[in-house]
Amino acid sequence: MKALVTGGTGFVGSHLVQALNEAGHGARVLHRSSSKLDALNGLQYESALGDILDEAALREACKNCDWVFHVAAVADYWRADASKMIEANVEGTRRVLNAAREAGVKRVVFTSSAAAIGLRADGKPSDENEAFNMPAQQFPYAYSKVLAEQVVQEAVASGQDVVTLNPVVVMGPGDLNMISGSFIVQVKRLGRLVPVPPGGIAVIDVRDVARMHLAAAERGRTGQRYILNTANYTQHEWLNMIADVVGVGRSVIPAPAFVLPIAATVIDLLRRLGIQTPIDSNQTRLGARNIYFDGSKGWAELCKPQIEMRQSLQDTYDWYRENGYL
Repeated sequence: MKALVTGGTGFVGSHLVQALNEAGHGARVLHRSSSKLDALNGLQYESALGDILDEAALREACKNCDWVFHVAAVADYWRADASKMIEANVEGTRRVLNAAREAGVKRVVFTSSAAAIGLRADGKPSDENEAFNMPAQQFPYAYSKVLAEQVVQEAVASGQDVVTLNPVVVMGPGDLNMISGSFIVQVKRLGRLVPVPPGGIAVIDVRDVARMHLAAAERGRTGQRYILNTANYTQHEWLNMIADVVGVGRSVIPAPAFVLPIAATVIDLLRRLGIQTPIDSNQTRLGARNIYFDGSKGWAELCKPQIEMRQSLQDTYDWYRENGYL
């Protein structure tokens, strides 16, 4: 098979290109002429110049492809302009789908996010049927993925073959932009002083995300969404595991639920003063919630994750050390 990967120069996309290489499929990567290609070093792929808002480039890039993996998105939600994020994540998805349909692509696999899925009031893991239930204006990245999924469902209703994937927090080696990898860096630097909120987190390794993308192309069901998750941890369990991997003492500073709104207010103030923070105020407020997801559907219909999260953290930490981030 021949596959186009949008976002192939990024964290998930580059691992997907590697998975395609290993499975014997051809890979074509859509990227700008100015894009850094470091993540693709050593991999086999064709370059297709353009971006997801360039309709002519998309039509050319989709030619003779069996699959399109639409991974590209503005994902660094605490650093991005909301309007540009909506344009890229929603309108970009519409244009990729249109180009794939015009080119006769057999299947599109759309990378959404678990952020587009609602959280249960009882703190139990959400499945694919849980509707988004957060304030849209406070969570623009999540809402952009909700809107993009609506575009996907419109395409499916018109007869296009699209499968949607909803990864949770993605860890692993190669996170050049330090989206989720910031956990590693912060714990290494702050050690016992890392504040531990009372909520929980869902996580998966990037190599499993790539494998599950390939499985979705091969055997996912048209119009379905699949949560990609390996494990749910309390923040206490998660941060302790990271501390053990990076060789620092476990945190002794709890961040009680009542403290989080205060911290969020401080973050808002810093942002207004032009000071960037590693996390935004709304994500801080979520620190008291159990952000848990049920990945059993993806395990049953696609494939089960193969990498334990302790190993994923070790591999991530080793990669950051070898590449000068720590």
